[in-house]
Amino acid sequence: MSLVHLISANTRMEFIELKRYLPNTIAMFLTFYIIFLAMFFGINVIGDPQHAETNIQYGIVNMVFWFLTMMTLSNIGFTITLEATRGTLEQLYMSPYGVWRILLARFIGYLMINSVIVVLLLAATMLTANQWLNLQPHIVIPLLFLTIIGIIGIGFMIAGMTVIFKQMSAFLQILQFILMGLAFVPLSIAPFLVLAPFVKGFDMVREVMIHGFTWSHFTAADLSILIVNSLVYLIIGVLVYLKCEKVAMTKGLIGNY
Repeated sequence: MSLVHLISANTRMEFIELKRYLPNTIAMFLTFYIIFLAMFFGINVIGDPQHAETNIQYGIVNMVFWFLTMMTLSNIGFTITLEATRGTLEQLYMSPYGVWRILLARFIGYLMINSVIVVLLLAATMLTANQWLNLQPHIVIPLLFLTIIGIIGIGFMIAGMTVIFKQMSAFLQILQFILMGLAFVPLSIAPFLVLAPFVKGFDMVREVMIHGFTWSHFTAADLSILIVNSLVYLIIGVLVYLKCEKVAMTKGLIGNY
């Protein structure tokens, strides 16, 4: 029950901050919507008319994936940086729950709120482009859930590095372009990316939403690769975080900024 309470409390905290800084939240939403509009009009103007519809659908799905991963992973690094700047990072380490559980709760809470924003962004982009994807929640939600497990692992890696180095804004800016590449490039073009985090899951969801795939279209190997990939990155991420946390404590870096 302690984890449930942590998730509930941190979800409320994230919601209050988004509501309190509402102009920033609206600006964040509008920024990605404007980026989509630029891409949408670019496809219509200079793209191949015969493949315009498919390209627009790919653009919608990829933009949503990019938004979800970038905002969620960036939040982990900024959370540690913000706590260190406020001088409250040490207080988190005094919690009996353990910092990794608090970070996990914040990650889940932020992801839940972000999911609502993603749904609104998806609806706005589909309405603007007049392109309606195959939304099959009974397939998309389980696939996204398995994919998010791997994203959590990457989030813990970022949190671990931030505990030591504190200021990771430059790295997080570079990460935006890395995430764009992982979200936009399908496995049919770069099969080796199956080893990268969350690419397999996004590729499967893309097939469902654009080409109308069902569970019967996926093999046992597809699901096994997705599950193993996500679990491996989750385990590695937690281990990296715990190692970085130990290094920071040994060197007395927790209270420094």
